[in-house]
Amino acid sequence: MIKKTKDASAPTSAPDLEKSLAELEKIVERLEAGDLTLDDSLKQFERGVALTRQCQTALRSAEQKVEILLRKSGVNSGDDSGEGFETAPFDTDLGDETP
Repeated sequence: MIKKTKDASAPTSAPDLEKSLAELEKIVERLEAGDLTLDDSLKQFERGVALTRQCQTALRSAEQKVEILLRKSGVNSGDDSGEGFETAPFDTDLGDETP
């Protein structure tokens, strides 16, 4: 009998990220509805914090992979042609719009 093994190079973080974001949205909806007990609200909040951390880790990993791919392709090789990509830090603070 041949066993199928999971390919280590297969992309697994994107579906996990999507699932985490979907669950996080549901938690926010439940908390905003205000129908939960204090204990349930705290449990949902704790789960939301954990999901947020997972999402941040997945996004950081994806950002690193993109940067590695850009370096390997020579896109950011320091030429002034203006045709390359420029990497910039990702701003995670969406609530603060002040420059």
